[in-house]
Amino acid sequence: MFTADDNSAANLGSEKLGKYKSLATRMFNTPVLSPREMAFPVISDLASKLMAGLDTYRMLYFVKVLKIDLTYVVLVDMLISLYNTLNDPLMGVVYDKTRTRWGKARPYVLLGAAPFYLSTALLYCGGLFFGSSSANDPKKIIFVFMMLFIQETFSTIYGIPRAHMLTMQTVNPDDRIAVGLLQEYIGGTAKGIIYAFFAPIIDFTEKGYINVPMNVMYAVVSIFAAAAGVIGNMSMAINCKERIMLQPKPAPLSKSLFYMLKNKYLLRITLANYSTMWITNGGYNWDMVTHLEIFGGTIANFFVELPQNVINPLSLTFIPKFRKMFKDNRTALVTLRLWDLATYVVMCAFSIPFIDKKVLCWIVSSICLAVNAANNGPANVFEAEVGREITDYTEYMTGERPDGTISLLAQLLGELIRPIRTAFGLAMIKWSGYDTTLPQLPWAQGSKIIYQRVFFLYRGLSIISKFVCIIPYFFYDLVGEKREQMYIAINERRALLTHEDEQEKALEEIISGISEE
Repeated sequence: MFTADDNSAANLGSEKLGKYKSLATRMFNTPVLSPREMAFPVISDLASKLMAGLDTYRMLYFVKVLKIDLTYVVLVDMLISLYNTLNDPLMGVVYDKTRTRWGKARPYVLLGAAPFYLSTALLYCGGLFFGSSSANDPKKIIFVFMMLFIQETFSTIYGIPRAHMLTMQTVNPDDRIAVGLLQEYIGGTAKGIIYAFFAPIIDFTEKGYINVPMNVMYAVVSIFAAAAGVIGNMSMAINCKERIMLQPKPAPLSKSLFYMLKNKYLLRITLANYSTMWITNGGYNWDMVTHLEIFGGTIANFFVELPQNVINPLSLTFIPKFRKMFKDNRTALVTLRLWDLATYVVMCAFSIPFIDKKVLCWIVSSICLAVNAANNGPANVFEAEVGREITDYTEYMTGERPDGTISLLAQLLGELIRPIRTAFGLAMIKWSGYDTTLPQLPWAQGSKIIYQRVFFLYRGLSIISKFVCIIPYFFYDLVGEKREQMYIAINERRALLTHEDEQEKALEEIISGISEE
């Protein structure tokens, strides 16, 4: 069950693959993405991060803007999770079996992006239509359920293919890291813009300095993010080629369901992730509580986060240095994630006991955030590339790319855990003692214990998960010559598939393109 398939690149051997070795080596070492093909994934990621930034304030939106009782929010979330147990597997199977002249991922990105972004925008425009202050108004609850239902449906249809677009475009690591660097910079900036926009407006509105209706604010930002998402993703689907040669007839579902077992790296990471998935802080915006209530407001928080905000974009310039400093992506990733973990531990160790010492909390948080920001760009880029290597290893071991089926298995596990996660998160909110009905003003809760628990939920609870999720990378040995040989064998097999399918013209075009480079 754990061994490579007979027709995979790992098993075919040099007798069948050897004549394509020169071509395969050049495919691995030659960048092929044009500037346009690099730009559109970045634009797509910009939109995705804008909406993701807004989604971090979704619970705040439900509670403060739509004024829905938290119990109903949790109930809707659980119903959507049950629906996903059916929706996600179906889409994963359909995606894996897709073979079109446009490619495997592009049709879904083209057709699925618009419904996803438009339904998300409509969800956040709900505050304009529902003025009722009743916490159990059935119209509001049904509206939220329907919008989340549509959003989750198209999130699956569009999300899985989009996540694998870059891997389908190029096998060259330099190409993928370059795009990942740009995505990290632009996407990180987009999320920063959302926070820089939301936090001050909420703070100044709560204090009475200005009067910006939160329902209008959510609507405007969501419409802008949705417009960018539709344009960016449809443009990417139209203008970016898929160059990966796939098995013409994919394996039956009964076989591909077990393909996760062929990838020891993926299996370890999945087990680590799902062993801690039930640990959650409840999804409430504890960052806003910390910044507005514990730190004292937007102005104070601006200076606390100023070093981080300056260093964070500069961290991308460290990527070439870290690539030279560390011998492989794995070593770099493990080192940088342990670095992150250390900053979280130090921040909690000094801030939680002295949560009422405002200046001390400012200084400790500012220093730790700045140190953490120094590796943000490199750590995220290296992690993304290691993730793509692990995905490619599945193709190496099986001869196929069952990305959707494997994703559906992972998501299915997540949905099965979701009720436990939701119940635990609700318990954490109640345990904190935090009253969500009070205005978000400095020290509004009036209790040191409550704010100690809030800070623990904000920063401390994730330490366990972060540590466990680092462990599998200590056993990741797909580095150096082993990694390069894997990619050469994969590309040899792709060339063999093209030749056997009598598509010599396509192979000639690849050879010609690489020769020109």
